[in-house]
Amino acid sequence: MSTTTATPATPAAALPAPTLRVDGQRLWRALMDLAAVGATSRGGVCRLALTDLDRQGRELVVGWARAEGLQVTVDRIGTVFLRRPGRNPALPPVVTGSHIDTQPTGGKFDGNYGVLAGLEVVRTLNAHGIATEAPIEVAIWTNEEGSRFVPVMMGSGVFAGAVPLEQAWAATDTEGRTVREELARIGWLGDEEPGRHPIGAYFEVHIEQGPVLEDAGVTIGVVPGVLGIRWFDCTVTGMEAHAGPTPMALRRDALQVATRLMQEVVASAAAHGPHGRGTVGMVQVHPNSRNVIPGRVKFSIDLRNASDAAVEAQADQVRAAAQRLQAETGLDIRIETVSSYGAQPFDAGCIAQIGAAAQALGYTHMPVVSGAGHDAVYMARLAPAGMVFVPCKDGISHNEIEDADPAHLEAGCNVLLQVMLQRAGLAA
Repeated sequence: MSTTTATPATPAAALPAPTLRVDGQRLWRALMDLAAVGATSRGGVCRLALTDLDRQGRELVVGWARAEGLQVTVDRIGTVFLRRPGRNPALPPVVTGSHIDTQPTGGKFDGNYGVLAGLEVVRTLNAHGIATEAPIEVAIWTNEEGSRFVPVMMGSGVFAGAVPLEQAWAATDTEGRTVREELARIGWLGDEEPGRHPIGAYFEVHIEQGPVLEDAGVTIGVVPGVLGIRWFDCTVTGMEAHAGPTPMALRRDALQVATRLMQEVVASAAAHGPHGRGTVGMVQVHPNSRNVIPGRVKFSIDLRNASDAAVEAQADQVRAAAQRLQAETGLDIRIETVSSYGAQPFDAGCIAQIGAAAQALGYTHMPVVSGAGHDAVYMARLAPAGMVFVPCKDGISHNEIEDADPAHLEAGCNVLLQVMLQRAGLAA
């Protein structure tokens, strides 16, 4: 999964509808209108899953869809499918989509772009009177972010059978409200059984959420797959003692041992490049007092790589380092698995289509592996799937200052339009 070579904008294979382009200004207006629902003072969006603001966001987007004549179906985990019929209703739909729930300090584009790009594809087809053989659908997946309810990517996970519906329904927020209760309260508890909905192919367009495309000056990222993820909690236990009377050689300082292991987390990523990732994002120090030697440290370990074998090799390296440190220092070190997500390659045919469409449209493009999880991960288990990335400013996402160039958003949507048309087929 190389991320080093940009492909120049040169003519390529013929497009399904060579002169057809989306309306970039209309797409931008839709993004800004949706961003007003839950807008924050710093220019971001706080629209947590299954809140009243989520309900308002859903109603806005579904209202736009109904105005375009789309059929609306909602499943029992609240995922919404917006269907544009094809000439042959027996064919499974070509689906695109993402999510409209956000982080507490989220931006205007993460997830929202994927949903509204799909709607813009439909609006473009309607405006030009273009019919397709297979139906086209836009999906709004429930609780992708996982910022209010765990697990992340809940709607697509339930749909793919990776997360049992009853387990998802029973998930609670910090105030004890369940997913099922909140779905019913906001009026989006549907009746379709998740997974019963056929999918012929799935495409998702998204801001990159990283700096690779912007750094390379490239417009379109062709995503070969999503990194595998392993999350662990590590606890190092020593002994609290007074910082003044205790000589350095006699200390059982949990923090000093923990920091050495944290460096091994980073080293494991460097040792398994180019797609290795190693992050310590959360640290809890006990008793967290200025003049007390730390007696216990708990920290998170986030390991990622392009294959399950590579990410397991990273985990083995970290575990071996923990064993060495425990033997050397005598401190107890425990590593517990929190969650595990397998690496997910995308369909070779979908990848090729995306690259060919970008080239034919005159956009520079390059392969960019996804370091973040997306709903396309679960959809790739059920049907041919692919992802399109566009740059985001400074690679910043999950942040109120998240930003993207309207021209890049339009370009990604044009690629989406072409690959969906190619899969769905122009009706004779």
